[in-house]
Amino acid sequence: MNLFERMARDGAFALGYNLTDQTDGAEVRDLIGRLRPLHCGRELIRIGGDADGGYLIPDDLEGVEYCFSPGVGAVADFESHLARLGIKSFLADRSVDSPPIARPEFTFDKKFLGATDTETSFTLKSWRDKYLAGDVRDLLLEMDIEGSEYEVILSAPSDTLSAFRVMVIEFHFLEKMFEPFAHAVFKACFDKILEHFHVAHLHPNNCCGSVQRRGIEVPRIMEFTFCNKRRVTETKYRKDFPHILDRDNTGRKKPLPLPKCWYS
Repeated sequence: MNLFERMARDGAFALGYNLTDQTDGAEVRDLIGRLRPLHCGRELIRIGGDADGGYLIPDDLEGVEYCFSPGVGAVADFESHLARLGIKSFLADRSVDSPPIARPEFTFDKKFLGATDTETSFTLKSWRDKYLAGDVRDLLLEMDIEGSEYEVILSAPSDTLSAFRVMVIEFHFLEKMFEPFAHAVFKACFDKILEHFHVAHLHPNNCCGSVQRRGIEVPRIMEFTFCNKRRVTETKYRKDFPHILDRDNTGRKKPLPLPKCWYS
């Protein structure tokens, strides 16, 4: 770094901004390519409502009895839909006192999900072991925790993650994959997931738009559906975007279809 670059960065930092290098475009394209969605042998179904809180997952719920769902919002359409299918949900969120609706199929913990066990938070492993220690049945994970998903995934033992048949995770701040440090964190997180899972579906959240650099478009927030590899016998690349069951997260913003660089 030369003197001019250092002065520019120091000046920007003093004003509350942070100037960083950019990730090489080839590295960004490589990560996106590894996250290309695959048809995993089962059709997708929509669980939840027709807006935020509804997700597409493989039609492979037979035998699943429990879902872990950290991050409690104003609606619980996903968990309520699962309850009607006979699947119970464990919910957790320190920022609220209870789920938006009360159902006998819901068990709530007033804690954040994170990387450590404290008075106000627990890890994914500790949360699972609290209720299902030693249980070998397949589980579901639906996680929308406003950016803490990275620390949760990176701190979770591989055997804890592999216990889930399907995971639906909303990833935030994806535009930062153009920054080297964040890109390294994202890559480590997705590498860990891809050890046991295929990407089955991608859906941009249209609340916050996308960024474009070097011919690459990245939605700032995106819902990922992962299918456990042990449930898959063959795969092929998906090209049906937007999927017929996809819905905008909010009607107050313009639609945001999945950019072609993520599936073509």
